[in-house]
Amino acid sequence: MNFLRGVMGGQSSGPQPSGAETIQKLCDRVASSTLLDDRRDAVRALKSLSKKYRLEVGVQAMPHLIHVLQTDRSDSEIIGYALDTLYNIISNDLEEEEQEENSQKQTEDLGSKFTELFIKQQDNVTLLLTYLEEFDFHVRWPGVKLLTVLLKQQGPPVQQIILVSPMGVSRLMDLLADSREVIRNDGVLLLQQLTKSNAAIQKIVAFENAFERLLDIITDEGNSDGGIVVEDCLLLLQNLLKNNNSNQNFFKEGSYIQRMKPWFEVGDDNSGWSAQKVTNLHLMLQLVRVLVSPTNPPGATSSCQRAMFHCGLLQQLCIILMATGVPADILTETINTVSEVIRGCQMNQDYFASVNAPSNPPRPAIVVLLMSMVNERQPFVLRCAVLYCFQCFLYKNEKGQGEIVSTLLPSTIDATGNSVSAGQLLCAGLFSTDSLSNWCAAVALAHALQENATLKEQLLRVQLATSIGNPPVSLLQQCTNILSQGSKVQTRVGLLMLLCTWLSNCPIAVTHFLHNSANVPFLTGQIAENLGEEEHLVQGLCALLLGISIYYNDNSLENYKKEKLKQLIEKRIGKENFVEKLGFISKHEFYSRAAQRPQPSFSSPDHMMFDHEFTKLVKELEGIITKAVYKSSEEDKQEEEVKKSLEQHDNIVTRYKSIIRVQDQELEELKKQVESIKAQNEQLQTTVTQQMSQIQQHKDQYNLLKVQLGKDNQHHSSHGDVAQMNGVQPEEISKLHGEIEAWKHKLELLQEQLKERDSLIESLKLSPAAGGTTTEQSSQTNKPSGPEVDRELYKEVETLRAQIQSQSTDIIKLQSEKQELLQKLSITPVPVSGDNGTVMVAKTADLERRLSTLLQENKELKNEIAAHGEEKASLKQQLDSSNSTVAILQNEKSKLQKEVAESKKEQDDLLVLLADQDQKIIALKDKLKELGEPVEDDDELESGDQGEEDEGDDEEDDEEDN
Repeated sequence: MNFLRGVMGGQSSGPQPSGAETIQKLCDRVASSTLLDDRRDAVRALKSLSKKYRLEVGVQAMPHLIHVLQTDRSDSEIIGYALDTLYNIISNDLEEEEQEENSQKQTEDLGSKFTELFIKQQDNVTLLLTYLEEFDFHVRWPGVKLLTVLLKQQGPPVQQIILVSPMGVSRLMDLLADSREVIRNDGVLLLQQLTKSNAAIQKIVAFENAFERLLDIITDEGNSDGGIVVEDCLLLLQNLLKNNNSNQNFFKEGSYIQRMKPWFEVGDDNSGWSAQKVTNLHLMLQLVRVLVSPTNPPGATSSCQRAMFHCGLLQQLCIILMATGVPADILTETINTVSEVIRGCQMNQDYFASVNAPSNPPRPAIVVLLMSMVNERQPFVLRCAVLYCFQCFLYKNEKGQGEIVSTLLPSTIDATGNSVSAGQLLCAGLFSTDSLSNWCAAVALAHALQENATLKEQLLRVQLATSIGNPPVSLLQQCTNILSQGSKVQTRVGLLMLLCTWLSNCPIAVTHFLHNSANVPFLTGQIAENLGEEEHLVQGLCALLLGISIYYNDNSLENYKKEKLKQLIEKRIGKENFVEKLGFISKHEFYSRAAQRPQPSFSSPDHMMFDHEFTKLVKELEGIITKAVYKSSEEDKQEEEVKKSLEQHDNIVTRYKSIIRVQDQELEELKKQVESIKAQNEQLQTTVTQQMSQIQQHKDQYNLLKVQLGKDNQHHSSHGDVAQMNGVQPEEISKLHGEIEAWKHKLELLQEQLKERDSLIESLKLSPAAGGTTTEQSSQTNKPSGPEVDRELYKEVETLRAQIQSQSTDIIKLQSEKQELLQKLSITPVPVSGDNGTVMVAKTADLERRLSTLLQENKELKNEIAAHGEEKASLKQQLDSSNSTVAILQNEKSKLQKEVAESKKEQDDLLVLLADQDQKIIALKDKLKELGEPVEDDDELESGDQGEEDEGDDEEDDEEDN
């Protein structure tokens, strides 16, 4: 408490004694009063005094207020007063009229010291977190404000307490879901303070669905047209994503990049932008840059770049880029954003190259931007942004580099002059009177040559017309001419950077540079002179350029070989002095600034000296050039030999790489062929499998037929004897003869079966017309069948129905007469005794007999009709069965015909085989005759075979007769 006493004593205008006494009395009431109302009134009074008597209330009342938070939880009103009082004590946001300039620092110290007192007991922060769960507005809102100011005053220790508190961060995330906008908006401010510079809390907040909730709030508030709430949400998103690779990956994987596109749909009417809209859009652009920053891991950056292209975000940014009426700072930030979205991503760079400005005629966006860069009337930050965009477009983009350089080559320059190309604009800027345009154009052209030896050689072909009547000079010569004319330092630095980039790793360019006899004396003169500090940078770059001319020299020029140039340095400059001047580059403060980040950011145009990529080149070459200058001629020779061997090795490696590449292509083609052959093989295998199954079925049928015929071995013995007599393949010949005979018998048998089945089918076809005799015999019934019989039965049935109908009408008539008689009898009772009664009774009996007879006949007719119906159904069934039998027999006939055709085919195949065997036999006989062996004549064999065949035919005829 000593520091508080010191502060109280040091105040020039302290509180009146009555105020201090009042605060003391109020604290006593809070501490000792037993009634809740008295304590509530005392805390309310302390709240009203806390702004004016901040120090006194903080010193005397803070312990009592914390005790109230611990004990009076049930009363929300006193809790709200206590939280408000603590907020007034700790917060430094006092009214302006209550602050004095000399007490500003003291006020900040008070807030920090009171925060230390409050968080000294970690339970106080934990208690405050529990009050944030209360739904009561008068408790929750003061609690949010108090925790926010605690984080402002002592961020890291409060963050650590919340981090170790159970569900601490989750409780705070619930504030974003509060339906009361005041609490929700202050909750966003609280999370801003909570997530500052703490990766662990940032990850927890992100995984508590913060991205979804914040993007919903931004959308509900109107995106870029929203108010201060949108700005706060964007600042919180930046806290969560900046330098946090885990959250960036989570943001991308959650498809939240796609939800950023509507932010930049600003519409066609770009007049009258509000300050808040400009601020919101500026923060939105910065958020996009956070995701694609060059300092992020390359893999994460490239994936975000691809996602921005696929969702249309890059396209939307390019629309803003080419729109009219956009504020200058938004346009500048949009250019920087597009730069980093396309940097190193070939797909995005190709799209950007195809963007055209809405002009008449349309011009490429790159050309329009370069026009702004070389225009000295444009704002400095805008020109820097355009240069950065051009650098990012060419970064790792050989295609784009080639397109830019091609606009400088003689074959592609537009002779009509109707359109301005990028190359023409760069040349115009390079030789402009504005030093900043010179520097920007030189750096842009250097990026077009970066790490591309082919383009460095092609650029040597560029010729410039300096004035009418004079011959054209090369671009390289013109650069050195301007350099020697003693222009501004910024111009010379830019040209020297361009020449160093151009000559590095390009011996042909070095030869062209040394071919001009004035260049080496100029460089040595610049390095050897003792100039002021403002020229140190130029001297260092001249030393670097001369060192590049030594290191990449191929000794093709006799007067400027490596050894002679080193001797020249030693005589004119001195090796130590040369190395010292070379070191001026890396020791310069502008070099250190440029080496930090790729984006050119300078406080003023005069500080625009170095390019980021050039600093990498200096770092790479400085040590190499130093070693090259100090090397002796023998070491140079050894190095040359090593270089030659390395070149040979590289050539061999390149040749083998090309061979391997060709072999890889051939291998890929062969793999494709193998795949197609495999597919064909599988198809053929399936076909073979099917054919094998069919062959097996045919074999089974063939074996079955052989068993049925039983004549398989009739002619085997005779053919076997012939084969044995000839001494040539007896088993094979006998087998073939046997199969031929078997097929002959099989064919004859099948033909006989076919004739029998044909006759059977004909008889079945004729049987219905002839009265169905075959069917009558099989079923042992004498009933006719067929369509004629059906028609006769139908006529008979119709006749019977007509008879029944007429009898039914008679019956109905008699029944009606009977009813009339019965009615008469019931109306007029007549005695039965007498003649009339007897007649009436007789008539009645007669009528009843007739009625019963008719009924009996009707019943018999019905029975007869039912019998006829059953008979008709049975006849139909018999007809259907006979038709199905005919169909089956026809199907069997077709199968047998097919088998006969197949048998004929197989017989032909066997005959071919037999003919081949006969040819072999004849050939073997000829050989035997040549060897002098006795061989029987063919006529005898044929006669013997004919005799055997005749005998066999006779036997077959006898068997058939039997």
